[in-house]
Amino acid sequence: MIRELKTLIAVAREGTFASAGDKIGLTQAAVSAQMQRLEAELGFELFDRKGRAAHLNKAGQQILLQAQEVIRLYNNLGAAPVGTPASVLVSIGAIASVQRSLLPDALAKLHRQCPECRTRIIPGLSMELVNWVDAGEIDMAAVIRPPFSLQSDLRWTTLTREPYRLIVPRGVPGDDWAELLSTQPFIRYDRASFGGRQVDRFLRRMHFALREVCEADELEAIVKLVANGVGVALVPQTPTHRRWPAAVRAIDLGQHTFHRDVGLLHRATQQLTEPARTLAKLIVSLAEPAPGRQDD
Repeated sequence: MIRELKTLIAVAREGTFASAGDKIGLTQAAVSAQMQRLEAELGFELFDRKGRAAHLNKAGQQILLQAQEVIRLYNNLGAAPVGTPASVLVSIGAIASVQRSLLPDALAKLHRQCPECRTRIIPGLSMELVNWVDAGEIDMAAVIRPPFSLQSDLRWTTLTREPYRLIVPRGVPGDDWAELLSTQPFIRYDRASFGGRQVDRFLRRMHFALREVCEADELEAIVKLVANGVGVALVPQTPTHRRWPAAVRAIDLGQHTFHRDVGLLHRATQQLTEPARTLAKLIVSLAEPAPGRQDD
């Protein structure tokens, strides 16, 4: 079972059975066989199988969290003498852009201040991370602000407001963003994400007739697709994109500019452990000042 759980974690990280196999030294068929054995042992499916991608379903996401903890405990067998006080675990969910920007610095400071604590980063879409905070499965999450009211016992702090830009291949002429959207192939930010829904609402409000060629949920992948000339896209300008790749140029939407709010979500402060409260403060302190920042 340990072997299968390690493979499950690899699949979740790499995105496909083939990529996971390359990472851990197995064939795609061997990875597939291990996942089938794991599903048979558990008695339910872990993946929504569509094409080559391996997307964990809701049950799979839950098993992934448990698998990571089981592997951690397995790896630590015999590492600490009996009777050693257990360290405090702080779990934080984070969208990809936050993992690449302020989170590593915040975690580094936390571990210097609280050397006994442990941390775990949970990747995911904003929707599922919000649900996990609400259910008490993780301590906090750095996510896109949901388009709905939060439960009264949840606290929100805006970290940054990211403006959306139209990005186009460097070789495509013109600066009229509306004309470019109407005439160029369009790469859509996945509508399953909060950020993608913002794009969808904007497009419907502006009544654009689009020629869609691709839909993706990973911003880095969208930027690379634009750089390779596949089409144009509406994406937020994240801290990692203060400067766009050389093959891409960004066009301001002027008075039609819309933003996504990225912030920190957690339960009421008194429900958090001391290390979790410390991490929340560090994340907020490291974020760029956000206009109108407030705690909800």
